[in-house]
Formats: sequence, C-alpha cells, structure tokens
Amino acid sequence: MADTTGTGLPQALAIAWGMQEAPQRGPARGLTHARIVAAAIEIADTEGLGAVTMQAVAKSLGFTTMSLYRYVSSKDDLVRLMQDAAVTSTETVELPDDWREALRTWAGLVRDAYRAHPWVLETPRGQLSVLMPASVRAADMGLAALAGLDLADGDKVAAILLISQHVSSMVELEQSLAAEGTPAITPQGGEALREVITADHFPHLAPIMAAGGYVVGEEQAAEAEGVDAEYEFGLDLLIAGLESLERRRHST
Repeated sequence: MADTTGTGLPQALAIAWGMQEAPQRGPARGLTHARIVAAAIEIADTEGLGAVTMQAVAKSLGFTTMSLYRYVSSKDDLVRLMQDAAVTSTETVELPDDWREALRTWAGLVRDAYRAHPWVLETPRGQLSVLMPASVRAADMGLAALAGLDLADGDKVAAILLISQHVSSMVELEQSLAAEGTPAITPQGGEALREVITADHFPHLAPIMAAGGYVVGEEQAAEAEGVDAEYEFGLDLLIAGLESLERRRHST
C-alpha cells in the first residue's frame, strides 16, 4: 500500500493516529475526518455497512463526493477509520486484581463494543486493523488484565487474540439468531429429525437429540437468553487452559 502521507504509514493509520491533518483550504474546508467518520457510522448503524458509500456519506453531510476524497482516499480507508472510532471507549475502567476476573471484564468490554456496532464484525481484520488506536488500546488493556499471569509476552498476546475471536464469534452468532426470528424447527419437525438422526448412525448425538437438546425448537427458544451460556462456557475453557498452561510451563 503506497505511502501518501509522508509518514511511512498507510493513510488510514496516519489519520487515526493524528499524523495527517485535514486540508485547510478548498471548497470543502468545513469537513473534518471526525465528521466524515461519524456520518458514515450513523449510516452503518441504521442501514448496515453495505449502505456506506462515499456518495451516501457526502450526501448526508451536504458535500460532493469528490470533496470527501480530499480527506479520505478510499472507502476501504473510511471503513478502517469507522471501525476504529466505533470500538473506541472513553471510559476509564479499573480492572479487578485477579487476572481471571480482569480477563472477564476485558472480554465483556470488547463484547459490548461489538454489540453496539455489530457491523464492525464485517470489516476486514489484519495488519492495519490491529495497529489502529482502538485496537492498540484494547490490546494494552487485555495485556494489563493478564499482568498477574506468569506466561511469556507472546503467550499473552496469543491469549487475547483467541479470546477476542471467541467474543466476536459469539456476537456474530447472537446477531444471526436474532435475525432468524421464529425458530425454523417446529415440534413436528423436531420429531421428524429424531427419526432419521438415530443411535445406529449417530450414537453420540442421537441421545442428546432424544433428550431435546441440539435442535432449538419453539419451547427452547422461548427459554433461551441469547448465547450467554455458551459465551461464559467458552471463557471458562480459555481461562482454564491458561491456568493449565501456566502450571505446565513452570513444572518443566
């Protein structure tokens, strides 16, 4: 990616870190990077990420599309700036002393950010995204949460990556289930599936099906509370794994 900023950094990264100022002259001098990003986020929040175009953002601000390109060179850069702004929290959070509880608190903050702006989960993730200010702050807080865990820095970085992936996957699943609305499987449909998913062919899953598990029907859906149980179970497994890794690393 070409350096157009004189910083050695791609434009989105330079803008996000305040290394590239907005143009001071020209017909669109009333614009700012912050105004453009805020307008794009508003469109994404109300209509989805697919509705965000340079033309749509320009129209919402009362400027021409070409005016935006003086500030942000492409939609890809705009989306990266949107992602960064959407998951940035101005709150100062005091983490618990115990690293396990601190990690749960950190994971909860990441989850809240994704829930507030679920379209962020559709944005590209890669080298640039992890170097944006919001990602760096989140990583720093994640490492602060793990300060009491006696593992190498590389292990801790890998741990917060895995936990953030767990969080994002659970939010994606939560959003997908909410979008489905009414369960697709009726009680009659559940019975039909149990007749073909039998112990002869599926010896481990069939007993769970027979007990009313695995398939989400109308009754189970009415009692379910999102994916909170699965989210907590996943955190339990990851935390237990980190505890085990710490013990294993120091017993050898």
